[in-house]
Amino acid sequence: MEISQQTREFIRSHRTDDVRDLALHAKRTPDLDLPWALDQIAGWQTARTKLPQWADTDGIIYPPHLSMEQCSSEPTARYKAELATRLMASDGAPAQSDIAAHAQSEQSDEPHDTTISTTTADTAAPDVASAAPRRGRLIDLTGGFGVDFSTMARNFAQAVYVERQPDLCDIARHNLDLLGLGDAQVVNADAASFLATAEDADIIVIDPARRDEHGGRTFAIADCTPDILGMLDLLTAKAGHVLVKLSPMLDWHKAVEDCRGTVREVHIVAVANECKELLLVLRGQPDAVPVEDVTVTVHCVNITARGTERFTVVADAAGVHAVGTARHPDDAATCAANAESVNANAVCTDSTDGEPVAEGGPTGNAVGNPGNHADDGLPFRYLYEPNAAIMKAGCFAALSSAFRVPQLAPNSHLFISDTSVEGFPGRAFRVATVMTMGKKDLKRGLSGLTHANIATRNFPMSVSQLRGRLKLQDGGDAYLFATTDRDDRRIIIRATHL
Repeated sequence: MEISQQTREFIRSHRTDDVRDLALHAKRTPDLDLPWALDQIAGWQTARTKLPQWADTDGIIYPPHLSMEQCSSEPTARYKAELATRLMASDGAPAQSDIAAHAQSEQSDEPHDTTISTTTADTAAPDVASAAPRRGRLIDLTGGFGVDFSTMARNFAQAVYVERQPDLCDIARHNLDLLGLGDAQVVNADAASFLATAEDADIIVIDPARRDEHGGRTFAIADCTPDILGMLDLLTAKAGHVLVKLSPMLDWHKAVEDCRGTVREVHIVAVANECKELLLVLRGQPDAVPVEDVTVTVHCVNITARGTERFTVVADAAGVHAVGTARHPDDAATCAANAESVNANAVCTDSTDGEPVAEGGPTGNAVGNPGNHADDGLPFRYLYEPNAAIMKAGCFAALSSAFRVPQLAPNSHLFISDTSVEGFPGRAFRVATVMTMGKKDLKRGLSGLTHANIATRNFPMSVSQLRGRLKLQDGGDAYLFATTDRDDRRIIIRATHL
């Protein structure tokens, strides 16, 4: 790409400045490509937090805002790379040397194929690949900005980036060179037409655009582009595993149903307790097995600064079974897997109606109606709030069984215990007091408070309404959970974060 020296200097001098202010007040000159420079400044500013290793790499070219908005973050890209590596290992794909991989890429007859060469050292790229030989063949049918592709490609002997937008292909050629992926193939083609003539792959990745022709957001699989449901037969025939990235707003049950018996794994991925991605792993031919007879493993993952929280359930015709839970601080597993299973009649659902409730806890008290403790008068001492991935999955009965913590009430999605439970995938709190909404009880329970962090669960008032009613400012060390207990009483739980 030809970039004038003046444009480079403008970007370097103003990359921390406000882009809107620059657009209004920057001096225009013939040698300055201002629109392109503003895209680069805005892209770098986004990358500082979303893609810090990319932001630290000199010379990276950023696409327009929409592509930056839609691309994965580094944590979610690493997660997908690890997932792809595990799927490959489960298939036992043969290792190939880099020389053999390069020879195969030279002989490839993919349509519209462009092979990139580079001698740039792989020093600034995300460190996902291990020292093991690279294996298998990866095809990313919706390459986009290339964050997912560049992270996953390091573990494959062959990697093919496919993108229908020529400008994004040009950016990918440039950036992959800088990132040490010069042996990757960049193909400017439509996903469906490319797939029709492509060689088989071990992993195919597809991330359909979730915008309609007018730029509006879409969430249902059928409304996305390319048409994954129309490509199911070809996708599953061409690859050992198909990894589909979808909007976290989508109901995963509906996604599994739409994919007609091909879904083997569901991954709900949150970062810092905010759901970011819904991933499906497809395998097998559509309609070969009735949807109700397919076993689906649901992985709830929350990537945090302290480590990665994981909770896994298996949903099959017999019910939902909690098969594993762990926290991995600094990527090292420290919690043993839990093999508790839920009653066969349990249902994994993200509905708030009719959620199965574990009837007893560590103390043997009924959920939401435990007896007061003689020493402190509290009905329960600890409160647990599941992370965002589990909230999205809705497998609350499985969580209750796995950690032996009863739900406070069927629709509260809060859990309680008398003793501290280690490794719960979410936030844990020490209860200070439990109060009703009566004036005297509120005065007692809120004594000394001027600030509080307020959350509502199955409660008739919003957070802002409740904050106004209680006359409390936001923040501080106190947490208030307003909810409805099992006896249909409105209560507020005051607690401190552990």
